[in-house]
Amino acid sequence: MSDLEEQRKKVRKLQSRAGTAKMELHDLAEDLPGNWTEIKMVAEKTFRAFAELDAAKRELSALENSS
Repeated sequence: MSDLEEQRKKVRKLQSRAGTAKMELHDLAEDLPGNWTEIKMVAEKTFRAFAELDAAKRELSALENSS
């Protein structure tokens, strides 16, 4: 499999992970004030997921532009 295909696969996987993290944060927000102590942990997890996705998308774009 080419580097480009590998990166596309990575982006799809990270999109799924980021979407799941977003929903966890959303669900937590809907349940407030219950479980308010989990906000920081869930928000940090969501932030990391989207940061990793953003980096992977930029790498994919660079690979696509170099082809």
